[in-house]
Amino acid sequence: MRMVVNGSDIFVATGGKNFDSALPAMVFVHGAGMDHSVWALLARSFAHRGFSVLAPDLPGHGRSGGAPLSSIATLADWTAALIDAAGVANARIVGHSMGSLVALETAARHPDKIAALGLIATAAPMRVSDDLLNAAKTNDHAAIDMISIWGEGYRATLGGSLTPGLWMLGSAQRLLERAHPGVIFADLSACSAYQDALAAAAKVTVPSIVIQGSRDLMTPVKGGKAIAAAIPNCRLVMIEGAGHMLMSERPDEVLAALRG
Repeated sequence: MRMVVNGSDIFVATGGKNFDSALPAMVFVHGAGMDHSVWALLARSFAHRGFSVLAPDLPGHGRSGGAPLSSIATLADWTAALIDAAGVANARIVGHSMGSLVALETAARHPDKIAALGLIATAAPMRVSDDLLNAAKTNDHAAIDMISIWGEGYRATLGGSLTPGLWMLGSAQRLLERAHPGVIFADLSACSAYQDALAAAAKVTVPSIVIQGSRDLMTPVKGGKAIAAAIPNCRLVMIEGAGHMLMSERPDEVLAALRG
């Protein structure tokens, strides 16, 4: 569906069901250079089990208008505005990678709008290598290669998808190739500049979960454990052998953890 958030036309996926503000709401926030499609399986599952789902393309991403936002704090305020625009009092929020930082900061800055928090493939800090940033700055395809190769766990590079015929590595590359010029650099810069994750985590008061892949090369286990330890009421779920793209690599285990 289409929504207007802070004056920009935004595309929001709803998991195949019409959004109903009377139902408990869930917001899914995608990672750097990506869009709502990374949540397809999870969004559909929750939408058909009693939740209303909002999986937006962030500004400047996918089918959404506007320019990409330049900081995690600005993205968090935008996410709070999205919740307001949907006409719900509060929502459970789940974020992946960059989206996990956005979800965390939203919970810290707007505690009245967040009922529960899910962080997938997160880290504190989420520093981005200079080689990756420089490639993204010039829109060099090497940035897409680095993200997709580092982002998939070993099994995912060889196959292993639960969806017959789906090539996870190639799918990640095609998705990143659709990003508008400058979007990946803006997102990675926001991640690398964000230094407030542990301070934000200490402010979170809602039930929370951190889901981490044991072979994640982009947000290593140590960073995810640090955030989980800093959140007062948080459960840590480790998915053995998985990499960074947990929603495609191990969707059933991620779904089970979130539902739990």
